[in-house]
Amino acid sequence: IPQDPANQKCGRKKTVSFSSMPSEKKISSASDCISFMQAGCELKKVRPNSRIYNRFFTLDPDLQALRWEPSKKDLDKAKLDISAIKEIRLGKNTETFRNNGLADQISEDCALSVIHGENYESLDLVAHSADVANIWVSGLRYLVSRSKQALDLIEGSHNTPRFAWLKTVFEAADVDGNGIMLEDTSVELIKKLNPTLKEAKIRLKFKEIQKSKEKLTTRVTKEEFCEAFSELCTRPEVYFLLVQISKNKEYLDANDLMLFLEAEQGVTHITEEMCLDIIRRYELSQEGRLKGFLAIDGFTQYLLSPECDIFDPEHKRVVQDMSQPLSHYYINASHNTYLIEDQLRGPADINGYVRALKMNCRSIELDVCDGPDNEPVVCNRSNMTAPLAFRNVIEVINKLAFFASEYPLILCLGNHCSLPQQKVMVQHMKRVFGSQLYTEAPLPSDAYLPSPEKLKMKIIVKGKKLPCDQDILEGEVTDEDEEAEISRRLSEDLSREPKLIWLCRELSDLVSVCKSVQYKDFETSMKSQNYWEICSFSEAEANRLANEYPEDFVNYNKKFLSRVYPSAMRIDSSNLNPQDFWNCGCQIVAMNYQTPGPMMDLHTGWFLQNGGCGYVLRPSVMREEVSYFSANTKGIVPGVSPQVLHVKIISGQNFPKPKGACANDNPIFDESFEFQINLPELAMIRFVVLDDDYIGDEFIGQYTLPLECLQPGYRHIPLRSFVGDIMEHVTLFVHIALTSRGGGGKAQKRSLSVRIGKKAREYTMLRSTGLKTIDDVFKLAVHPLREATDLRENVQNAVVSVKELCGLPPIASLKQCILTLSSRLVGADNLPSVTLCMKDAFPHLEPLGAVPDVQKKVLAAYDLMIQESKLLIETADITHDKIVQCQKAGMEFHEELHNLGAKEGLKGRKLSKAIESFAWNITVLKGQGDLLKNAKNEALENMRQIQLACSSCGLSRAGGAHADAKAKRGLEAIQEKDTGDENGRL
Repeated sequence: IPQDPANQKCGRKKTVSFSSMPSEKKISSASDCISFMQAGCELKKVRPNSRIYNRFFTLDPDLQALRWEPSKKDLDKAKLDISAIKEIRLGKNTETFRNNGLADQISEDCALSVIHGENYESLDLVAHSADVANIWVSGLRYLVSRSKQALDLIEGSHNTPRFAWLKTVFEAADVDGNGIMLEDTSVELIKKLNPTLKEAKIRLKFKEIQKSKEKLTTRVTKEEFCEAFSELCTRPEVYFLLVQISKNKEYLDANDLMLFLEAEQGVTHITEEMCLDIIRRYELSQEGRLKGFLAIDGFTQYLLSPECDIFDPEHKRVVQDMSQPLSHYYINASHNTYLIEDQLRGPADINGYVRALKMNCRSIELDVCDGPDNEPVVCNRSNMTAPLAFRNVIEVINKLAFFASEYPLILCLGNHCSLPQQKVMVQHMKRVFGSQLYTEAPLPSDAYLPSPEKLKMKIIVKGKKLPCDQDILEGEVTDEDEEAEISRRLSEDLSREPKLIWLCRELSDLVSVCKSVQYKDFETSMKSQNYWEICSFSEAEANRLANEYPEDFVNYNKKFLSRVYPSAMRIDSSNLNPQDFWNCGCQIVAMNYQTPGPMMDLHTGWFLQNGGCGYVLRPSVMREEVSYFSANTKGIVPGVSPQVLHVKIISGQNFPKPKGACANDNPIFDESFEFQINLPELAMIRFVVLDDDYIGDEFIGQYTLPLECLQPGYRHIPLRSFVGDIMEHVTLFVHIALTSRGGGGKAQKRSLSVRIGKKAREYTMLRSTGLKTIDDVFKLAVHPLREATDLRENVQNAVVSVKELCGLPPIASLKQCILTLSSRLVGADNLPSVTLCMKDAFPHLEPLGAVPDVQKKVLAAYDLMIQESKLLIETADITHDKIVQCQKAGMEFHEELHNLGAKEGLKGRKLSKAIESFAWNITVLKGQGDLLKNAKNEALENMRQIQLACSSCGLSRAGGAHADAKAKRGLEAIQEKDTGDENGRL
């Protein structure tokens, strides 16, 4: 399970242990919740004064009141009438929780609040587990929504759509029509309905039911079949979710499903017909398919389907710009591709190439030596047994080169052959690869490498090259960097000059845009390295550069390719952490594909994005000529809006038990985590499940993916085995949400009136370059930058205030806020007490009569949110123009930086610092301009969502069709206002 930085002290990770339901019987219906509450349990009662009391809570037998003891009040007063309850909230979503000094010690998933009375007072409670909290929330919501039918609730629990369907299933299998069937037949029937269940578990459940009824026969009745199926196949966490989103029904209709997909799952442009199509495809009962409702079993099937996979299907195809220089991409790379074992003992194996190419690898390695009969061979030079004929290897490569990706394949050639066998190599490559070999000479007039798009279906040879200005047929060149490093380490002479090897002109001519050269230092490279030359770095050297010169490393990699290979000391073929070098912009980080584990999981997960084509475009801050980025930057990245990732690990399904372990294979976790992400484009998340009960073979499964590919909402994660294979039916059920740092994160421990103001606000500061002319230009941007930050954060704070007053967490959508608000703003005649009114094309809510004081507070917060959004939308263009003008004015000095520095007497480190500060300022200006543009677009989308939500819940109907038409015109007006000047401004 992911580690939560907020819970880590001294490097300790937060562990989540397997848990189970508090009672023997699973919760599978509303009546189960009611029965549990009537039996009662201990809950903690939280008071605003930071005091917490243990109390025993029960539901009256007649379902009319909630009671607790002990209490100083009379027994008749230590209760809460169900009829007085307004709403029930799950999580720490009241003022009491937000202001309680002990709130940080209370789990979000165990907290609940009962809002009651005309003044919306809160009874704030904490359960000992998330399961128990969910039972009370679901049960109370069910009672409140069905107060008139409450007494008939338990008796009618077997009249649900699910039981009606199960009866028809039973009756269809009961060929004799006697209302009973053999246990074997019942077991087979349940296995057919739920293939993931084990036969032994089903038989055990029937034995439990028969024992409870003191039956001697093993025949199964219709009621027993329904009971067994419900207890075996109901996932309580899915049942609680179903009840929550169906407004306390036990099934979803098309409108419920539409709201769930829009508000929780982040699906856009959803229609009622699309929802009905989902129902028709996943609902198991014929009645449900005809009437358009989704019961618990169909809903569970839908959540487990590929449509609810955590990986965004958009990224299963190439979605990034592939026309940028090759140096702007991360490239999927393999180290010693011919190995399937460790570096010392492992013989060469053709399957190494098959595996790598089928896994979208775009950079593979061949160590080629002289072989018998004048035929070169590919071999492990530490183990010369079983070498592979070079020609056979390249024939396999040719067959699979573009099997998984049409983008260029790089052959990293380790040449250890004599001149005659080098010529044989060339003959084989020309014959086998033909026109796919890319041998075009690079143009000195160009500044960057060609793009992956231009190099489609091309094979690029990386290797040493003879000088082009010398008319020689052969010559000496230095050995490959990796070979040289191994030789130096083996001889323990680290200062020894690399040995020279002979190279023939024919092999040299096959190398074009990946000429191997030795790295000296960044200063030398930036002055004299050609864009078509590539340096290889040992893991140790790359680590040193990443730590000592992170900004220089990033700048170097904007123009040149760099390859990083694992340390020669990794004789077990273990893997380096690729992210350490991706963070510095290194494109080709070579991995030992034969060694599974966390590092290979990161590598495989990272290259799942962009259609798995083996190329991933780096973040713009690592590509633009004038920009600043350091992997060692603490805190926010200039010009990038930090995000908060909210992850709730809910449950696991069908976990394989490690040998000797006693863990539950369907555990309930219900644990939440938060992570601040400073550069989302570089972030990954790895979910890993371990077994605490057993020392040794504790790994159960994992799944790793880029943050950019994460889908929000309730998702199932298909876990992979240790070697990376998908395990059938083994999943982790989670909830995912991403919010901006200002609009999300942990709840504020202060009242709304003292929220962070402008004085305490953090602004991204510009740096002094020490060059007066340039600094004077940048000073003009200080005020617009502060203005941009204020516009964005004022809206974010106003949105958070509305969410808090609606009793919703930061991850909730504004659509959910409007739906919550509309349920409160209903008069005695069951009509809305407010109406949507479009003023200047913005959605205002106007009271139609008297509104309670507590709701006036919410409406005031809503009005402030609209005002701040209006200000942002209407003034963003002007502020953005000022920032862009300063950026353009600053960029006019870019070419003159060195001359201006010389005039001011700056040289060496001082000049470098001035150039770095200049790049920082340009990055800040561009980034803050982009953030303002995005904030305006988000505010426009918020206004659209509010209008749609008001329309769907009846707040725009007070004026009839006229009001709806007016709202629609308002929406169009906002959109026109935004798009009218789109090209010239934002």
